[in-house]
Amino acid sequence: MIQIAGDYKEGGGQIVRTALAFSTITQIPFTVDNIRQGRKDAGLKPQHLFCIKGLEQLCGAKAEGAEIGSSKLKYAPGKIKGKTVTADIGTAGSITLLMQALLLPCFFADKQIKLKLTGGTNVKWSMPIEYFQEVFVPHISKFCEKINVKPIKRGYFPKGGGEVEITIKPKFRLSDYPDFKTFLEEIRKQDLGINSTEQHNLIQIKGVSHASKHLEKAEVADRQAKAAKFLLNKYEVPVNIRAEYCDTHSAGSGITLWAVFSKNKEDLDLKNPIILGADALGERGKPSEKVGEEAARDLIKQIESKSPIDQHLADNLIPWMALFCPSKIKASEITEHTITNIYVVEQFLGKIFEINKEKRTVSAKLS
Repeated sequence: MIQIAGDYKEGGGQIVRTALAFSTITQIPFTVDNIRQGRKDAGLKPQHLFCIKGLEQLCGAKAEGAEIGSSKLKYAPGKIKGKTVTADIGTAGSITLLMQALLLPCFFADKQIKLKLTGGTNVKWSMPIEYFQEVFVPHISKFCEKINVKPIKRGYFPKGGGEVEITIKPKFRLSDYPDFKTFLEEIRKQDLGINSTEQHNLIQIKGVSHASKHLEKAEVADRQAKAAKFLLNKYEVPVNIRAEYCDTHSAGSGITLWAVFSKNKEDLDLKNPIILGADALGERGKPSEKVGEEAARDLIKQIESKSPIDQHLADNLIPWMALFCPSKIKASEITEHTITNIYVVEQFLGKIFEINKEKRTVSAKLS
């Protein structure tokens, strides 16, 4: 039984989500205390309970202390089985945060898995579904036979109601190996590590500017896109930002941008893609132009860092770097989220990572 400090560093909910994922694939139970002590509303939130409910479907997991506000959780996983998993968070709880617990185990199931998820697709403190689809997934798609992300309906705060379907066909199946140690040794022989330390050549910038349908008359999505494009045109590469309006349960808007780089100025490296992302959400009283400018300035900051991995992506890649090491990335910033995620992963796999804050690099090495 592994003991995890829920108040380590930034003390957020990612500690619980990453622990759930690694416990499920390693088959090692854990307890975590002082959950989310770094937050003003400490303890488990509804989205953490849906992580556990999803894993109960996926692997027959058992949990104690899985209640809203609980400061302590005990979790014991079962065997991962390929199936259809459904989760309706019921509010604007983030679908992409839910995936921090579910995605990793799904990659190593015994057969194809379909996730049918309902909740928030574009909400605060989490990657938008477009970022998940266009920035994050390309970096991890090589670890499975196939992954398909299908956004069906957009969900804003507070009512949510967004719908996403994700289908994953595993390449490596835990059930094919006698134990996790043998599985880990085998996948590390595949030379699939994440190695991204140079930015290379910017070849295009893309994006999606979105808003609920009743904001179409005010051209909210169009104005967000126009403001972002005005700032990004300085790079003299194609800038394509699509504007769209959607039927949603709650009013909202936002924009997600991503910059694509290439080693040869033409093609994206599918094994180690270089894609930086940025996003911003609309708020009541906040001009649409400000929303577009905020996202564009964030993307410019990532581009100007000369790093191939943005600060938002770095912490989400840590679990994959650990499994498929040796790996090495250079990030625009080494955040507390990244350091915290390393702490959780190393509770299950032992000392793997080295951080060079001056060079902004993170390495995962075989011990």
